[in-house]
Amino acid sequence: MSHDPQSWLASLPAISDESVVEILDFLQAFIVAFESFYGGQIHRYYDQRSRHNLIQPAPKTLQEDLPF
Repeated sequence: MSHDPQSWLASLPAISDESVVEILDFLQAFIVAFESFYGGQIHRYYDQRSRHNLIQPAPKTLQEDLPF
């Protein structure tokens, strides 16, 4: 099985419209439940990796500390 999403999706079997909708409904309910259960961990992961946490201001040099 390829890791390319387009080729993987193309290899899925043909199924009825009703089955497609049932699978979609299940996946959407699963994602909502998953995010609800693991939401704190998901937010913590992204917060820890956010841009404002990765880029630290450069420390001031002695010259910048002088009043003149």
